[in-house]
Amino acid sequence: MADAHQKQSTRARGRAIMLQGTASDVGKSVVTTALCRIFKQDGYKVAPFKSQNMALNSYVTPDGKEIGRAQGVQAEACGIMATTDMNPVLIKPMQDMQSQVVVHGKPYLNMSARNYRTDFLPTAKEIVTAAVERLKADYDLVVMEGAGSPAEINLKHNDIVNMNMAAWAEAPVILVADIDRGGVFASIVGTLELLEPAERDRVIGFIINKFRGDVELLRPGLDWLEERTGKPVLGVLPYADDLDIEAEDSVQLAQWKGRVDPENDIDIAVMALPRISNFTDIDPLNAEHDVRVRYVRRLDELGDPDIIILPGTKSTIADLEWLQASGLAAGIEQIRSRRAQLGKKTWVAGICGGYQMLGRSLADPHGVETEAGTKVAGLGLLPLRTTFTLEKRTEQVAGTVVSLHHKWGSMRGIAVQGYEIHMGTSHVDEDGGIEQRRGLLELSNLNVSEMEQGEALLDGTLSEDGYVFGTYLHGIFHNDAFRRQWLNMVRESKGIEPLPLMLHYQEQREQAFDRLADLARAHLDMERIYSIIS
Repeated sequence: MADAHQKQSTRARGRAIMLQGTASDVGKSVVTTALCRIFKQDGYKVAPFKSQNMALNSYVTPDGKEIGRAQGVQAEACGIMATTDMNPVLIKPMQDMQSQVVVHGKPYLNMSARNYRTDFLPTAKEIVTAAVERLKADYDLVVMEGAGSPAEINLKHNDIVNMNMAAWAEAPVILVADIDRGGVFASIVGTLELLEPAERDRVIGFIINKFRGDVELLRPGLDWLEERTGKPVLGVLPYADDLDIEAEDSVQLAQWKGRVDPENDIDIAVMALPRISNFTDIDPLNAEHDVRVRYVRRLDELGDPDIIILPGTKSTIADLEWLQASGLAAGIEQIRSRRAQLGKKTWVAGICGGYQMLGRSLADPHGVETEAGTKVAGLGLLPLRTTFTLEKRTEQVAGTVVSLHHKWGSMRGIAVQGYEIHMGTSHVDEDGGIEQRRGLLELSNLNVSEMEQGEALLDGTLSEDGYVFGTYLHGIFHNDAFRRQWLNMVRESKGIEPLPLMLHYQEQREQAFDRLADLARAHLDMERIYSIIS
């Protein structure tokens, strides 16, 4: 714990500290999350900040704005509500070298990388500096996160996320390096060599991340590094792949292994779409001990799953075309047909873009995702037609399961909560039965006051047999009762006894933050870090 003098000096005004990395995916987000939790535990009012984030895994704030999911998770670690000041600029890659630029939670423009650098970045300083200054005025500490590496020479001229941002916020910088990928000393020294003298002076120490083995064997290298650079090593964090902290982006899925356990009664195949977004929707399923989750990229990986999930995507039509070209679309239908002949049921779930794919058609009259006027056929598993719109819906919502489908009778009335992020509306065809037209969920917007609450809206639908469902509700599997009862429906269709609700996912998330903080405390020189901040 920090002593009273440290707390008093730190609280003299809003202070900032920044985590930068020698490369992408060295663990900056996790270390930032760990420090956020430690500072909260030590009694500080603390907030996260990342000026510019490139990610498809997004988060909806309580006022209905969109930010990078990492900053939303870090806000949870701080015990506070997320705001767009914590991530004022979010870049969401699309297709054809285009990205959607989100500014303070709302879509700004679709831009190429070149136009972003020449037209947007020169004006972005005011946006990001105003955001961090508001945080510094409201909080004791702001834990800032950089992106990529500060030594990317071609990007430094218009930098708003690394060393320029640190200077604007008057933040000392801790450099994080990943020893697991090799060359850790070269990456640290090389990064420093490529910095300007003033930038080099701002770096006040290093954290070496993902170390496997006996740290004493590393000691000669640490001593050399400190002597060579004149800067301290503030800690060596061990490699840990069981932290249960949400991944920042889909790069993590390349190393996904899942759990292989004889007790995994339910096999789930998730389509690893090229532009997959908000894949953390799947995390609670992987936490269930009777479930095995696999991310599938090729037809030969599909196997014979009990459940097939189509997750969210930033480019629904492009990923639908990939699903068809890869043979996975046909493979899904072949599996369903083959299993049905054997008296086995295949369950299919679609979330957001995956929900849209399950329908009969997708139309893009305004050119939101593709050329204006494009219309393509969907997978046809739901009597649904989707039209993309220019307006983006971003809301936190809550409601209940209201489906009239006889197979879902045990689900009716279960409470759900989550968020929506989509540019499109979907309507059930008239030939859909009353059970389908009724919808799956009845949801109300949580981002407005009770005085403003309008009529609750219906969301989602089911196939005629009840084994296929789709919804726009991100986070639907984070609802414990819904998740467990749906898995029990799958178990019963396999002739397996249902299980009681044992996993309380939000409690597990809080415990994960505390475990991460404990790990960081054990291996970081927190006394020195507090001294640096003060």
